[in-house]
Amino acid sequence: MANDIITPTVPAPDIVRCAYMDLVVTDLAKSREFYVDLLGLHVTYEDEDAIYLRSLEEFIHHNLVLRKGPVAAAAAFAYRVRTPGDVDRAESYFAELGCRTERRKDGFTRGIGDSVRVEDPLGFPYEFFYDVEHVERLTQRYDLYSAGELVRLDHFNQVTPDVPRGRKYLEDLGFRVSEDIKDSDGVTYAVWMHRKQTVHDTALTGGNGPRMHHVAFATHEKHNIIQICDKMGALRISDRIERGPGRHGVSNAFYLYILDPDGHRIEIYTQDYYTGDPDNPTITWDVHDNQRRDWWGNPVVPSWYTEASLVLNLDGNPQPLVIRTDSSEMAVTVGADGFAYTREPGEERGFKLGSQL
Repeated sequence: MANDIITPTVPAPDIVRCAYMDLVVTDLAKSREFYVDLLGLHVTYEDEDAIYLRSLEEFIHHNLVLRKGPVAAAAAFAYRVRTPGDVDRAESYFAELGCRTERRKDGFTRGIGDSVRVEDPLGFPYEFFYDVEHVERLTQRYDLYSAGELVRLDHFNQVTPDVPRGRKYLEDLGFRVSEDIKDSDGVTYAVWMHRKQTVHDTALTGGNGPRMHHVAFATHEKHNIIQICDKMGALRISDRIERGPGRHGVSNAFYLYILDPDGHRIEIYTQDYYTGDPDNPTITWDVHDNQRRDWWGNPVVPSWYTEASLVLNLDGNPQPLVIRTDSSEMAVTVGADGFAYTREPGEERGFKLGSQL
């Protein structure tokens, strides 16, 4: 696609990690049942308009805001930066990119101070902040620990039509690539990018966008994820399990995808790997490798490729979608015109793990 994104001359903000998502839901009571009663996220604050939630090990005010609104959508992908000055740098950086920005010294949400929100070059609402209210870290509150405890916010996943364009923009912003999916013609289908020392803080998935594919929370162990499945079965809401449990090829993480009452996709995730060294290699997967998305070779349900949540502009209105013109990952791997392999032709055993560049 055209319309390359410039590299600003001013320094990029020093991003520490993905920190919280601001999510609009249409029924706050039903959402509370899902995120608090089912998943066990901890309430920092709530009123009739919003619920502020955090994971067990978090010390900042929240990892997730559920805000009542007319249209279910993601209102902000929020990142913590290293210093107060990095909020200034973020504002200048995106201004040079020609992006719309909005600065609020008292923050956009409860518990967060000086912040800037931007409509980034891909159309996503990003937020950058440093000042935050500290709350009790519940790490040793074993009296509150559930069998399916969510302990950290792990990552976002964004749907965008031109993955290489987005990759270049995020690399300029200081993100590093851990893994990607390509084909022999050079088409990129997805890329995983990080600031903290894990596989990703966000990923770009090729498709019509901008949309929010999912937000992911980490557990300590695989059995925590199995317990969530058992609990959903016992509550007779197993139809909200979209995909999994299983193990990804990309990231090596154990995963589960579930849908909240508005259809927002939540991933429960554990056991990826360390990426902190400066020469950490990028792993590239062939799009036709049947084990890239699920290490055990289980098929990906079509909705996982096609469905995602709207995102909002700074006025609170849904962003229009841009249609992907490159090949679709679903189309090239499943159906009459697609194919996938477990072993490459001529191999008697083994499978393609992905090449390290």
